[in-house]
Amino acid sequence: MARLESRPTAEALARMATRVEATLASDESGFPHYADQNTGVWTRSPAGDWCGGFWVGMLWLAALVTGEDRYRRAARIWVERLRPRRGSDTVYRGLLFWHGAAIGALLHGDRMAREVALEGALGLARLYNPRARLIPLGDETGAMPHAGRDEASIGGVPGTTPLLIWAGREIGDEGLEQMAVAHANRHAEICVRADGSVNQSASFDVETGELRRRYTHNGARDDSTWARAQAWAMAGFVQAARWQPPFREVVVRVSDWWVDHLPADGVAFWDFDDPEIPNTNRDTSATAIAAAALLKAARLIPEREGRYRETAERMVRALIDRHLTPAGGEDPRPPGILTDGCYDRRTGLATRNELIWGDYYLFETLCALDEHLDPVLV
Repeated sequence: MARLESRPTAEALARMATRVEATLASDESGFPHYADQNTGVWTRSPAGDWCGGFWVGMLWLAALVTGEDRYRRAARIWVERLRPRRGSDTVYRGLLFWHGAAIGALLHGDRMAREVALEGALGLARLYNPRARLIPLGDETGAMPHAGRDEASIGGVPGTTPLLIWAGREIGDEGLEQMAVAHANRHAEICVRADGSVNQSASFDVETGELRRRYTHNGARDDSTWARAQAWAMAGFVQAARWQPPFREVVVRVSDWWVDHLPADGVAFWDFDDPEIPNTNRDTSATAIAAAALLKAARLIPEREGRYRETAERMVRALIDRHLTPAGGEDPRPPGILTDGCYDRRTGLATRNELIWGDYYLFETLCALDEHLDPVLV
């Protein structure tokens, strides 16, 4: 398959930049969370919930792509709004402060973003449980029913691992990097199955760290492979592999599983084990996360470069052609909306919606394909 030409990626980037601009211009309070995919109206979270950093990350990327400083200024405003979360009892601070702040420091050399990212990292490190060798979900994980200091989730690997490693190297604290490596390794042990598929969650004894059970609380069944869990594993371990090459082995395991099980049309169903396939929900957000991860893996693992990049491009093409609302024409929807994200099928929450993390990862992937961004940097 030929690589995507610059024109389609540039045109899709323009659509998504229009969506960023519309969201910014609405000037509503709260962080964008999920939106009606027909009207574009956002449901917002006042403090950013677990995913507020993705909106700030989109602003940093918009500044990179357009060269317009107003997006950087807007990102700085939203970073300050995120700053109070530096003390939250949740591993998802990694997602908040990596995408919301550290990316601003890495891509733009922004001093304030660096300061806030370091605050987030140091606060996050205080949650580490040395007996369990990980940072638990914590008690402030938003609306998740399964949370607490005796619970872990594969979603706690992306963001958290690179944030701690980056922070450790920034301030010369080797302990932070060692903590990040232990955290990622422990999740590989308890969440990655022998065949490379991923279970989302695990429970453990707080005092001893002993594993009690593995399960998938957002999937079709407790033992199913929820698409976003697989994608989070790909994203988290490839971020770790950028800094720590031994993680490349687990990157290959989880990424090969995705490539081998991806539907022929390039967009994942919400759960790979849903018995109703093909008459069930897709999840464009999981697909976008996985595409971003595969582009990184293609750079870091030369022997898989062709396979991973081709698959990522096929997925992105499918998302652009079938799920990204167009600009102009007869379609009444706002342009640049990534439709058909499935937030939580089990509870029926936002099962065919625009999701801010899906937007972020597709935007990031398009930035990389259109050569505005070295994907391994983020």
